[in-house]
Amino acid sequence: MPRPRLNEARTKIVATVGPACDSVEQLSALIEEGVDVFRINSAHGTIEQHAEKLANIREASTRTGFPVGVLMDLAGPKIRLGALPVEPLYCQLGAKFAFVRGTDVVNEGELTSTYPRLIDELEPGDRVMLADGTVSLQVQKVTSSRAECVVVAAGEIRSRQGINLPGVKLSVAAMLPSDIETAIWAAKNEIDFISLSFVRTHEDVRSLKDLLNSYECHALVIAKIEKPEALHNLDRIVEEADGIMVARGDLGVEIDVAETPVAQKRIIATCKRLMKPVIVATQMLESMHHSTRPTRAEASDVANAVMDGTDACMLSGETAIGDFPRESVATMNRIMRKTEERLLDTLQLPNGCIDESHRTTQAITRAGMDVAEAIGSKLIAIATHSGGTAWVKSNTRSLIPTVAVSDHLESVRRMNLFWGIEPIYCENIEDTDHLIEQVTQWARGQNEDGHSIIAVGDTMVVVSGSDVVSGADNVISVHTLS
Repeated sequence: MPRPRLNEARTKIVATVGPACDSVEQLSALIEEGVDVFRINSAHGTIEQHAEKLANIREASTRTGFPVGVLMDLAGPKIRLGALPVEPLYCQLGAKFAFVRGTDVVNEGELTSTYPRLIDELEPGDRVMLADGTVSLQVQKVTSSRAECVVVAAGEIRSRQGINLPGVKLSVAAMLPSDIETAIWAAKNEIDFISLSFVRTHEDVRSLKDLLNSYECHALVIAKIEKPEALHNLDRIVEEADGIMVARGDLGVEIDVAETPVAQKRIIATCKRLMKPVIVATQMLESMHHSTRPTRAEASDVANAVMDGTDACMLSGETAIGDFPRESVATMNRIMRKTEERLLDTLQLPNGCIDESHRTTQAITRAGMDVAEAIGSKLIAIATHSGGTAWVKSNTRSLIPTVAVSDHLESVRRMNLFWGIEPIYCENIEDTDHLIEQVTQWARGQNEDGHSIIAVGDTMVVVSGSDVVSGADNVISVHTLS
């Protein structure tokens, strides 16, 4: 039985798959609670393990009847600590440590990293942030074989934890060979979204798009904003990408943590202006790793992202390794719904600019929304092959329940990331009578307060995309259900 969506949050939920939720039964439960897209984190696991997760996700999608999307998150050039001689290792304030070449530690106080050129690219005065920024070192001296540092913020570190280098210009490529291998696998296995980590310029995004195009892959490329350089080049990156992720974990280490909330608002506003979907990620319900309830601050964090205009919020460790993955999804869904119910005015965002080639679609879609509001239609149905018309409708932030109908399953799954759009699959969408029958059948199964959301005598506005109706750009039609 497909889960109801039209009476749930319009903002979408992305959930990370991990040991806590990777069985078909657990994934099905998360779909029923409101997950729209599952994320596979390529930083953990092998291609074979990713394939097993994907198979389970597809099976859960079949069982629930909901065409959930899949996002493959490329690890990117994440620099990590090597093996430590002591686990954990406490870095006392003022203590001296040195990064050395290679993978082996010979003397006390030496550290290694997974990035062979680290010592070549550090300079005296640079900061080295460890353990998600809780431990900070400052480089004092660099020689041909070592970079000597002093601890300026104390704390514990562990093997394989991330290294952040705020302000350091690294020459490492945006995609490592392992990322290219993963991206090719994703392209061959019809993954719906592929996210690129540590993006610095629009050329990074273009390189991934070119790779996917060579495999005739139509996955949407999501650029993760987590480097200061990305903020400097934000408009160009957003224009090049198909979507954006505000990756607050590394971003909050790479820039001053006090600047992170303002950066988040700026990124979301830029995405709205340039009409690209945006996901807010990292530590949204962090305390739910081990608690059935979030903190009040975390609830406010989710609500503020919704009010800012995000299209989706993402759960990471909460669902991947947490004790309460299902409760985490249900809680996020509930916060989103309450926020949208009480603060609808904040969701009426300004209409963004759009590419000249889509101006007709934009005008027709808005006109369809105006017609639906004027005659009190209970439902808008969008017929689209590619999902483009549905994306334009999503950006109007109209509150009229909207289904997007496509005869391409890949498009249906990709539309799961679009705010306020409920995607459904239907064969032969060029036959308007057949389309209306299928949408009506589906809508009558979506109950609100025990009643069907659509009944005999109600009107439905149908907007057909430019690639659906022969000889026309876009078409609006109004239908009274009999």
